[in-house]
Amino acid sequence: MEMSLEERAAWASAPSPCVDVCKYKRQGRCIGCSMTKEEKQAFPNSGGPEAKRAFIEGLMTRLAEATRNPAFWAMSYRRKCEKDGVPCPIDFEGEGERG
Repeated sequence: MEMSLEERAAWASAPSPCVDVCKYKRQGRCIGCSMTKEEKQAFPNSGGPEAKRAFIEGLMTRLAEATRNPAFWAMSYRRKCEKDGVPCPIDFEGEGERG
């Protein structure tokens, strides 16, 4: 699926999926975002909009497979995007209503 210019811009400026919990447990994964320390360090250099989108979509799948509700992470990530003053790229994905 091709991204619109607006969507590409949102994904290009996407901040790290880290939601500032940073407590590592489950196989070295953070309990807040499910990333490893290595993934957190690599995200800023992970590539263009397509690579960031693929990574974040994979992260949401990982959260769901770990029987964690990705909506909790998504809510925190939306707040982070708002705080950083950037559009939240996951809003383009139809990940639910803000609430």
